[in-house]
Amino acid sequence: MDIPVAENILGTLGAVRSSIQLLPQIVINYRRHNTEGLQGSMMLLWAAAGVPLGVYNIVEEFNVALRIQPQILTVLSLVTWAQCLYYGKKYSVAKCITSIALLLLIFGGIETGLIFAMKEAKSHALRWPLILMALLSACLLGAGVLRHYWDIYVHRTVRGISFFFVGIDAAGDLFSLVSVVFGSTINVLGMVIYGTELVLWLGIFVCGGVFNFLPWVTTRAKRREAMQKPVSLPPMPSSSTSVFRTASGSEVVERQGWPRVA
Repeated sequence: MDIPVAENILGTLGAVRSSIQLLPQIVINYRRHNTEGLQGSMMLLWAAAGVPLGVYNIVEEFNVALRIQPQILTVLSLVTWAQCLYYGKKYSVAKCITSIALLLLIFGGIETGLIFAMKEAKSHALRWPLILMALLSACLLGAGVLRHYWDIYVHRTVRGISFFFVGIDAAGDLFSLVSVVFGSTINVLGMVIYGTELVLWLGIFVCGGVFNFLPWVTTRAKRREAMQKPVSLPPMPSSSTSVFRTASGSEVVERQGWPRVA
């Protein structure tokens, strides 16, 4: 397979997976009508991370899929953040929609301005502004995931987050990472952006295995063992103390009120 074709295919796969990554989480939040354990700050950080990531991918002329991906990430992150406001803080629907629209306008204006500024800097052979964009996006994405690490440390469990969502996001980061590797030139900063988040998601999987899966397996094993254990019945009483003992003849006579015959 030609390298440009592989780059586009892998980039598209990574972008599609990263674009729909939050949909399972959004559906779960809607079905259970709460966002307990899901960190709203993480969603807001991700929404903000889409701005420098979009600037970097567009100015560096990544494939089209990777240019669109940050925009979808920002939108879905804000939708999930609005769910945290609605279910967690009991904001009204109108207030949530207004918050999303306002932030989209702010983020869109900032990204558009930065794209023109970064292109101008690139035309004058200035690399540090783009490096700053790459580092900023990596830090914001990483900080969002690290917020869940703190919640795991406090509660000793992975809660409020869909492992299906984690798996989709990790796969998206992996495909995007490989797509950058297959580019005409290996972009180290692009590898750092997607590689950092991939490693952090793998850590979430490990924590889920330790704090969620292993206790679940142990509990099921103990329950199954208790069900299979034979039940020991208490010993039957002896004949002298049997509850089924009939009264003697003399006792019957006395009960009837008849005189006892010697």
